[in-house]
Amino acid sequence: MKYVAKTADKKGIKVILCPCSSDPDSLDGIILPDRKIIILDGTAPHIVEPVFPGACEEILNFGQFWKKEAFEGKTAEIIDVTLKNKLLHKAAARYLSACGQLLADNFKTAAACTDYKKAEGFAANLCKNNIPAKKGKPKEWIRFINGTTPKGIISYAETLTKQNSNLIVISDKYGSASTAIMEKIREYALLNGYEIETIKNAFLPELITDHIIIPELSLAFATENEYTRFETPVRRIHSRRFVNSSLLHNSRERLKFNSKAAAALLSGACDTLKKAKAVHDDLEKYYIGAMDFSKLNTFAEEFAEKIL
Repeated sequence: MKYVAKTADKKGIKVILCPCSSDPDSLDGIILPDRKIIILDGTAPHIVEPVFPGACEEILNFGQFWKKEAFEGKTAEIIDVTLKNKLLHKAAARYLSACGQLLADNFKTAAACTDYKKAEGFAANLCKNNIPAKKGKPKEWIRFINGTTPKGIISYAETLTKQNSNLIVISDKYGSASTAIMEKIREYALLNGYEIETIKNAFLPELITDHIIIPELSLAFATENEYTRFETPVRRIHSRRFVNSSLLHNSRERLKFNSKAAAALLSGACDTLKKAKAVHDDLEKYYIGAMDFSKLNTFAEEFAEKIL
């Protein structure tokens, strides 16, 4: 995938990189939107079965480049390391699930103190002043720019600043007011036929929308919180104007406890993923030792040439 992405970039073909949360230096997928091509890692823990094999989907089996004799006498070791890796990933998932419960409680607590009518009215004016009305065919891409990784919480916030000359930021610790505003912006943009990128919150994707990008206008509406910051001078809107501060203050101890516990759980998840990465590296040694890289590299060159 890295070879295809590099080759595409050299040819001036747009390529979107999808880093792996278990190893941010690796890729889970690449997207070539102008060519309508997606290449993804379909192995565990994100197994993908083709729906239209042969017609518009192809399975690439790199097992064909293994030197089978390299696995002889190592079956028990490989099984042992594989199962250890799976157990660590399950433990990390439990940390993240518990963290999500606490963050969801904070979101719902803040939501009960949010003036949604005021937030949605503000969003309507924001749309009117920044998104020209037009007719077109709407399209939406769902994306993430944050992830829990062995290297900690990683944010690719520069995706918003590098691609968009106009950035409007809503500062919102709990996401209640910002989500109300983002959802109104999303609805308005799609109603007017724009292609948009909807960036979901990595911890609570079902509850919180963090950012909306409208590439055609080089415009992005972004949420700033503990995990996503924007250092460049931007137009910044504070969520407190839509939230009853005194009412929210009544829940300060609960919010504080939840935030502290969630941070500890996220730290535990990152530490567990770090251990899983170390175990995965041990597992990968068996396959690296068995791979015929000369054949693999030849295949990569021919494959890139074929699809590009």
